[in-house]
Amino acid sequence: MLSPDRALTKPFDLVAPVLEHARGAASLPAVSETSPGRHPDDGLDDRERAILDFERGAWTLTVPKERAIRERFGFSAARYHQLLHRTIECSEALAYDPMLVRRLRRVRDARRRRRVAGQLGVRL
Repeated sequence: MLSPDRALTKPFDLVAPVLEHARGAASLPAVSETSPGRHPDDGLDDRERAILDFERGAWTLTVPKERAIRERFGFSAARYHQLLHRTIECSEALAYDPMLVRRLRRVRDARRRRRVAGQLGVRL
């Protein structure tokens, strides 16, 4: 993270901490679905944190996302999305990564509105 007294000298200085964070997320060890372990600093358990970290870097995957989910977490994409949606509802997730959680909530809510509108015969 950039220290407050350090002046930004290049545009890359803004991006470097984000890239380092994303690289760290990609190298996390696999987390089982039942892993305990809450961290007192953010209130999320290891699995919830790993899911958010994975989702943040999912756009960089070179394999299909479903396959990466199965390899990384050991459970199905359907179960992954259940856990992801449960995780993004908690305030601890919002505190952990506000930009990601807000984006995921927006995408989920837009899909939900389209689905309900379609069921009601309303065109959006």
